[in-house]
Amino acid sequence: MMSFILYFALILIIPIWAQSKVKSTYKKYSKVAISSSMSGAEVARKILDDNGLFNVAVEEVRGQLSDHYDPRSKVVRLSTDNFHGRSAAGAAVAAHEVGHAIQDAQDYAFLRFRSALVPVASFGSNISIFLIIGGALLQMTGLIFAGIVFFAFAVLFQLVTLPVEFDASNRAMTQLVSTGVIRNEEERPTKKVLNAAAMTYVAGALVALAELLRFIFMFFGMGEE
Repeated sequence: MMSFILYFALILIIPIWAQSKVKSTYKKYSKVAISSSMSGAEVARKILDDNGLFNVAVEEVRGQLSDHYDPRSKVVRLSTDNFHGRSAAGAAVAAHEVGHAIQDAQDYAFLRFRSALVPVASFGSNISIFLIIGGALLQMTGLIFAGIVFFAFAVLFQLVTLPVEFDASNRAMTQLVSTGVIRNEEERPTKKVLNAAAMTYVAGALVALAELLRFIFMFFGMGEE
C-alpha cells in the first residue's frame, strides 16, 4: 500500500515540479533585457529570414507560454509577453519555436515521425485507460492488453518528442549566437530558460513511461492468477 501511495505521489510531484521550475525560470529571465533590445517577434523574424524561411509568418497568440509552431499553417505563434517583450526569456522562446520551423523546412526525421504518430497517439491516450479499467473490472486480460498497446503509442509519442525539443533548443542557441541576437554573457540565462522548458517534456515522458510499466505489471499479474 505504501509503495502504491509513493508511486502516485511521484507521478503527481514530478510534473508539478517541472512546471514550477519552468514558470519560475521564465519569470526571472523575462525581467532580464538582452543587449540587442529585440522583441521576441523581431528575433523570430530575423532568424527565419536568415534561414531563408520567408514563407513562415510570426503571429501573436493569447495566453502565457502558449508559444508554438504550426507546421500546417507555417506560422510561429508567440504569446503576447514574448511577442512584444525584449527579454532573454522572450528571445529564447522565440528562437526555440523557430527551431521547429527550421526542423520542418529541413525535413527533420524525428519531427516527421512525431507528426505521423499524432493520430494514433491521440486515439491511444483517449481510449487506452477505458480499455485497461474495463479489462481490470471484467477480469479480461485481452482488453488490458489492447489498452496497453494503445497507451504504448502515446508513450512513444512522448519519447519521440524529447529529441525534437532538445534539437530545437540546440538550434535556438546556435541561431541566437550566430545572428548576434545575444552576446556571450547572455548565453547562460538563455540556456537556463531552454533547459527549464525541456524538463517539462522529460517529466512528461518519465510519468508516461512509469504508467506504461504499471499497466504491464498489472497485465502479467492477472495472468498469474
